[in-house]
Amino acid sequence: MSKKDDSFFDRADKHIQIANTQLSEVSAGKVSASMMYGTARFNAFISACGFKSAEEMKEAQEVTVEYFVGEYEKMLRENLEDYIAHFDKYMVKE
Repeated sequence: MSKKDDSFFDRADKHIQIANTQLSEVSAGKVSASMMYGTARFNAFISACGFKSAEEMKEAQEVTVEYFVGEYEKMLRENLEDYIAHFDKYMVKE
């Protein structure tokens, strides 16, 4: 991120908290799939807000996909590395 955003992780944690509450109703895989769909839907919406027409949006579709996929991959890799480094701490069995 180029600008400091003091509430970035707080917002992310709120999304995770909502997902965690759903684990008592359905599997983690279903929660994850719904969360990814919601993220994709929201990102399509905010992308659409930046265009003047459907044609303009269609012309930028591949660049838009590449941006979001690239950002997701960076975040996923960062979090996987964090879990690898702190596996015993994060995955404590009670």
